Amino acid sequence: MEHYQLITILGPTASGKTAFAAALADRLNTEIISADSRQVYRAMDIGTGKDKADYTVNGRQIPCHLIDICDPGTKYSVFEYQQDFFRVYRQLREEGKLPILCGGTGLYMEAVLKGFRLPEVPRNPELREALKDKSPEELKEILATYGPLHNRTDLDTPRRTIRAIEIKAYQAQNVHGQNEYEPLRSLIIGLNIKREQRRESISQRLQDRLEQGMVDEVRGLLASGIAPEDLAYYGLEYKYLTLYVKGKLEYKEMVSQLEVAIHQFAKRQMTWFRGMERRGIPIHWISASLPVEQKIEQTLSLLNHE
Repeated sequence: MEHYQLITILGPTASGKTAFAAALADRLNTEIISADSRQVYRAMDIGTGKDKADYTVNGRQIPCHLIDICDPGTKYSVFEYQQDFFRVYRQLREEGKLPILCGGTGLYMEAVLKGFRLPEVPRNPELREALKDKSPEELKEILATYGPLHNRTDLDTPRRTIRAIEIKAYQAQNVHGQNEYEPLRSLIIGLNIKREQRRESISQRLQDRLEQGMVDEVRGLLASGIAPEDLAYYGLEYKYLTLYVKGKLEYKEMVSQLEVAIHQFAKRQMTWFRGMERRGIPIHWISASLPVEQKIEQTLSLLNHE
């Protein structure tokens, strides 16, 4: 176990990552560091799938860091995540704990596992002015000139695409060393969920969240002053529910389109994880359908014998 500095649990949406990570943390008497680009926001609970009840195991609340750390309407970058992660990570290691990194945002995970240097990219008002009247297709073409597109969410809204161009332009003009942190020795567990099971889980979870009040959550966020075009920045659920609340989609149409979009998102997550493997990050895949106790035993076996 001393060989590793971290345990990482990853998988596509609706694969059961959180419940598994919490049960494992309970067994190892440790804590979780979230790797989810949307769960950092307060008051955005249902749409981001925080599933806070999953963190209660055997009557004990498992601490999970980097959830609910930003106000809605703010922007949170990979650079900020990396800084926050290592602050929490070092604290937990000083306490003698083996932290568990858990989430589905592959970019966040790869940034900390490899210790990439990620300079904070300032706003470029001149570039933004030059791009503000471009069509989504034109912005996509400009972004493509900087190389292959690794994060398709950069195309979700013109605002996101302009920010992605801004970052790429800055990085092209500012050469930095490759690493700011030492790469971490992590046991990486991937939850492998069969396609049909994943589709069923996604569909059921979407219905559950709608019944839990996801529409009201979006109405409340809009009422708090967040602009509709900004709310779409925070993920598929907020994008499609905003369209429904604003009368641009009928309810059934919204649910249908959102469900398809989440399925596509899960496929993109798996593509990213497979890309991590090609980039030299070993992932031990175990079946998501196994009982939690069996997942824990397989993980402990890997932890103690490698």
